[in-house]
Amino acid sequence: MEGFNVAENGDGSYRPLAILRWVMVIIFVSFGMQKFTLQSAQGIAQFISNSPIISWLSVFGLRGEAYFLGVSEFAIAALLAAGALNPVLSALGSFMGMVTFAITWSFFFTTPGVVKWSLSPDPMAWNLTGEFLFKDLVLLCVCAVLFLASLPRSVVQLRTG
Repeated sequence: MEGFNVAENGDGSYRPLAILRWVMVIIFVSFGMQKFTLQSAQGIAQFISNSPIISWLSVFGLRGEAYFLGVSEFAIAALLAAGALNPVLSALGSFMGMVTFAITWSFFFTTPGVVKWSLSPDPMAWNLTGEFLFKDLVLLCVCAVLFLASLPRSVVQLRTG
């Protein structure tokens, strides 16, 4: 698809986006590796079982659902890495990253006990699990920046020059 962009071939303020790509590759590889441990599988079970989006993964069992997510994260890392050479793969990998982090950030709202809402002067408070999940909002935004930067200029006018 002609016209798609890749940061590694860009110039000016666009080129540093390549750093974000490689940071996301490292993050997805790291997250993927963790899913192959029993501790991680047990840790994510509460999020999966309470998610209206991915609760179906429970058909694979505790370890199977974690393996499925781990393989998915490795695939996203591979697409992002290949995206340094192929802008369509860059767009696909970053879009898949956006979907991943949108789903995991939704756990902030779907997992019981993460957020406590009240009518007090402190209307919203979250526990350590909530703090852990809240970082996914930032990672979602990084993937969104990479996705938009990969698209043709005719689709999104983000860069000048």
